[in-house]
Amino acid sequence: MERVEASADADLALQARNITRRYGAVVALADASLSLRRGEVMGLVGDNGAGKSTLLKVLSGAVVPDTGTIEVDGQPVSFRKPSDALSAGIETVYQDLALVDTMSAVQNVYLGREVLSKNAVLRFLDVVNDRAMRSEARKVLQELQVGIQSVNVSVKGMSGGQRQCLAIARALLWGRRIVILDEPTAALGVRESQQVLDLIKRLRDHGVSVILVSHNMQQLVTVADRFTVMRLGRSIATRNVADVTPETIVGLITGAIPAEVETPEDTAPVVH
Repeated sequence: MERVEASADADLALQARNITRRYGAVVALADASLSLRRGEVMGLVGDNGAGKSTLLKVLSGAVVPDTGTIEVDGQPVSFRKPSDALSAGIETVYQDLALVDTMSAVQNVYLGREVLSKNAVLRFLDVVNDRAMRSEARKVLQELQVGIQSVNVSVKGMSGGQRQCLAIARALLWGRRIVILDEPTAALGVRESQQVLDLIKRLRDHGVSVILVSHNMQQLVTVADRFTVMRLGRSIATRNVADVTPETIVGLITGAIPAEVETPEDTAPVVH
């Protein structure tokens, strides 16, 4: 039995167990758990206030949990700040994207991580290697089929879908094995949303593991392999997308369909 479990764990890119986080009397997370396999898209869903955002912040190093454990590739990790998660290979793309409008695509991709010149004197003067950065950025964007006319174009002139795809592609350029996407298609039209969803599938094809937070159940079932439902700070169910319908996911979120883990509202006495 132990050998079987070890084999299953060996396929996990990330495992978060019994994560708890309190803010005074408010319990944001209560023994929340999530597993992410290698090369998998895991949907993370739940109503507003379910704990999704707090769990994402824990996994990205922005929030330190009160209790619980996190493993990356089977190795225990402790995130005290966002740079710890980045060092572990986790990149988070938030809704605001953190892109600078006045900079070009390549400048945004390498923002804060500029490649310095190979010339010793120029490197000492912190002169960047523009040619190397443009070449590598162009290679990754072409590999992921991101429809940007040029890596030198200003982000300000890009569509919402192009901006989102640029932010996601940046994660692959930096060799991230795990990418967390927070509502990547929010405020996008149908065509641009499909562009982003196609890119997520290509990330999976490159062996990247993705956690996708979304309120759009129709989109989720087209791109995710599994999904985890959160309610009142708990992860209450994990299902294979192939085994459910969007209506099933909504039922688990609202409590209309029973889950594996009870929440306080499930056990509360009924008042007549």
